[in-house]
Amino acid sequence: MARFKKASDIQVGCIGYGGAFNMGKAHLNEMARAGMTPVAVSELDPARLEVAKHDFPGIQTFTDVGTMLRQSDVNLLAIITPHNTHAKLGIQCLRAGRHIVCEKPLAITTEECDAMLREARKHKLVLSTYHNRHWDGHILEAVRRIKGTGVLGDLVRVECRMGGWGKPGDWWRSSKTISGGILYDWGVHLLEYALQIIDSEMTEVSGYAHKGFWSAQTKWGKDGIEDEATAVVRFKSGCMLTLRISAIESNPKPGIVEFVGTKGTYVMDFGAFDLITHATAGATVSTKAGNPQGEGWKLYQNIADHLTQGEKLIITPEWSRRPIHILHLADRSAKLGRAQPTKYG
Repeated sequence: MARFKKASDIQVGCIGYGGAFNMGKAHLNEMARAGMTPVAVSELDPARLEVAKHDFPGIQTFTDVGTMLRQSDVNLLAIITPHNTHAKLGIQCLRAGRHIVCEKPLAITTEECDAMLREARKHKLVLSTYHNRHWDGHILEAVRRIKGTGVLGDLVRVECRMGGWGKPGDWWRSSKTISGGILYDWGVHLLEYALQIIDSEMTEVSGYAHKGFWSAQTKWGKDGIEDEATAVVRFKSGCMLTLRISAIESNPKPGIVEFVGTKGTYVMDFGAFDLITHATAGATVSTKAGNPQGEGWKLYQNIADHLTQGEKLIITPEWSRRPIHILHLADRSAKLGRAQPTKYG
């Protein structure tokens, strides 16, 4: 893999500068914080390109990715587009010799992930995913308190959950075809959290879904996302992981991830955690505290260090593939009504 002498030699850009969450600006700012140099933006909407020019004076702008790849010397691209475009755009950029960081999810299907991975290996390029939440304060604290400490005993069950009651908005994330489904947004983050703690290979995935209550009330109709979906993962260790995302949850449970072991339970939430253990006399002990600040900026710092100093890449494509494999198999299982064996667990 070609290396760079210093971070500023890495010319960076993004594909997609849409208005939602202003992620184009966020990515380029984080790249610049890591010492890299923003040089190019590709965006279909001319109005958003004007915003990019204002945010980054002198930056090159394009309305077509192919033109940008031919006319720009950009080395590393962030792909910030709807989920169903990630694989096609990623492969296009890799074949043009560009390193890429793809917004999560890496892709919608396992086959798409594998196709991207093959291209990255073939051309010896970086393929990563914007799993900046790998460094969220709540998971950093959970890893510190759980992994390798034995505080929970044998890990038996992990529950990932998020939900509430309300109609999805009329935007692309509410389209099953474009987004992949209700599990493909926050579900990817929750799985990525859980897989940092579970040290075991997956063996099978089951999926369950309910659809039809909200979709008829949105502009997507039959192509709307599920009202609720669940993935259940079995691991060789015997641990079970459940992920549920719901838009019909009238009684949300506390915490976004709950780790249950033979000696205790750890309830992880955004602002705080609750570690529940048992004293020698059998009394239940609850330890509650706030979480530290997140360090999401470390993602692009790691990529810059990888390209300049050969540091080990933390968010590899193989790592990013695991949550997608779970979601893809859960979707297939929900349609077929039976568990699906995993591949490369």
